[in-house]
Amino acid sequence: MHAPLEAVEVAADEVAHLGFAELGLEGNLIDALAKLGAEHPFPIQAVTVPEVLAGRDVLGRGRTGSGKTIAFGAPLVQRIAQSTTQPKGKGGKTYGRKPRALILAPTRELAQQIDRTVQPLARAAGLYTVQIFGGVRQFKQVSALQRGVDIVIGTPGRIEDLIEQGHLDLSEVEITVLDEADLMSEFGFLEPVQRIWRGCRPDGQRLLFSATLDKQVDDLVTEFLREPFIAKMADEDQSTATIEHHVLVVEQRDKGEVLLELASVPGPILVFARTRAYAERLADDLEDAGIKATSLHGNLTQARRTQNLAKLSSGRKQVLVATDVAARGIHLDDISLVVQADMPDDPKTYLHRAGRTGRAGRSGRVVTLIPRNRRRKLAHMLQTAEVSAEMTPVEPGGAVIWE
Repeated sequence: MHAPLEAVEVAADEVAHLGFAELGLEGNLIDALAKLGAEHPFPIQAVTVPEVLAGRDVLGRGRTGSGKTIAFGAPLVQRIAQSTTQPKGKGGKTYGRKPRALILAPTRELAQQIDRTVQPLARAAGLYTVQIFGGVRQFKQVSALQRGVDIVIGTPGRIEDLIEQGHLDLSEVEITVLDEADLMSEFGFLEPVQRIWRGCRPDGQRLLFSATLDKQVDDLVTEFLREPFIAKMADEDQSTATIEHHVLVVEQRDKGEVLLELASVPGPILVFARTRAYAERLADDLEDAGIKATSLHGNLTQARRTQNLAKLSSGRKQVLVATDVAARGIHLDDISLVVQADMPDDPKTYLHRAGRTGRAGRSGRVVTLIPRNRRRKLAHMLQTAEVSAEMTPVEPGGAVIWE
């Protein structure tokens, strides 16, 4: 795990008295935020919104569920609205307008989730957004670009495709955002992000947000950011969040029965599997046992991924078995339990998995299953991630140790 970047640490009680108006947001955006259920700013928002509004480059670290999307989305919309001077056409639409802001995300699901928050804010300011990602036909995306949009939200692959085809021109983009910045810098996204950002205005504002910010983003910081404001919440580490962490030491022969017990507790439940094949098999095994389950992984079409995620959020399914990359787009506030059927590869992955529960101040549980011979490796991982968890040997019938 890379060393963390030095950051300004802010405790939640230092900014608890601030409201969105005190942060500098205008009334129409405050009203739109209220309709989204955001009556008062979360700490990461209180710390970074004024810096974004002031035009500074920002690196914001806040654990998953801490409100990072609003932290960059609301001030971005306000700045773009204030700087947009191109005349509007009939019906208020702006045919041919080039985008002024770009938000990059590592997965289609996360891009969609970001748009669900940013789009209502943009609409309140008279702006238009478009989602651009692969796995679906590009016709609607191209049509939206031809009509004119203000904010592009998408994944690097499809964005580069549309640039190469001549459908997307980023030369007027003045604010760029990288969500899950550490992940995108780590897993093959760094060079595409660099190419995309080089096509934006060189004097533009850059915002990087993630649950973890470490030296992995150094290349981006060095090339693109100018004296960035780096912020982290002093009291938002996973170890101090409203999440209980448990480690169950199980024999391989008992793993299936233990997973069945855990999947039987009230949901919704998210189970992490290392491979696509195991995710599919585990979901099938749970279904065969009478537990409503489905899967989420990269082999599914975008339509199927959207459908399966909707089944969990609507309650039609109790358990979603997902691989790591696919789960980056899961942002549901009511996941009660995260089960790691396979141990994560590193502390960063552990924290991202754990961050699927305990969101927006809610409580949650994370249960990790390991064989005896992985105890030392996991103990080191938890120490690095600043997570405290007891390692409890269990047999079938004793997996739900918190009751």
